Amino acid sequence: MRRLLSPLPTWVQPLKRFALALVATFAIFQLFTVPAQATSVYELPPFDPSTWVLDRADVISRINEGKLSTTFADLADKTGYEVRVVSIHRLDYGETAQTFADKLFDYWYATPEAQANQVLLVIDNVTNNTGIHTGSQVKTVMPDPIATSVAQESVLIPLQEGNKYNQAFLGAGDRLVAVLSGQADPGPPELVQDVMVEGTFASKEDTKESNATIWVVGFLIAATVIPMATYYFYQWMGSR
Repeated sequence: MRRLLSPLPTWVQPLKRFALALVATFAIFQLFTVPAQATSVYELPPFDPSTWVLDRADVISRINEGKLSTTFADLADKTGYEVRVVSIHRLDYGETAQTFADKLFDYWYATPEAQANQVLLVIDNVTNNTGIHTGSQVKTVMPDPIATSVAQESVLIPLQEGNKYNQAFLGAGDRLVAVLSGQADPGPPELVQDVMVEGTFASKEDTKESNATIWVVGFLIAATVIPMATYYFYQWMGSR
């Protein structure tokens, strides 16, 4: 005879429905919010000749954004070379700052003629990775090794010293302007490393540690010597 399973208690059913609803809500939230957090090339506005800095990650101050825009506009008027900086907060899965820069370069500048005098510098502030893409005419005055150094050193070294985004972009901008203007390459900034200099005086912590060690050694000696002395004292007294 088949044994029938007893039905679940009535109080379990609401909990079961709540758990299923919670799981479904979490799955839907993950489905719609994770892609929304990432940025694709086609979510950026179309090319605007008057825009020199596109700070989607909100890492550059308004004042420095204005300085960069003025500097790049003056460079374009004097040389014809145009530099644009884009900051992104989170890229699509599998995307890098360099692949993003390559795609955005083709999206904004559709023809080889439009691309020739352009420089596009991109940074993702989640990973602090950078990418740079330059046009064919730019390469004649700024070879790829210098462009790579701008992205990988001029930008990243200040970030290694404490996420100094404003300093990073201002320094990279000054270097790009110098090279594209025909001046000598000033090179990347120096990476300052903290060097511990050995002092001749003990620190407060070292002094405390030294005093504590003396006290511990003293207690150990006392714990060994006092019982032995007591034992021999009583032995001596008993022999009298």
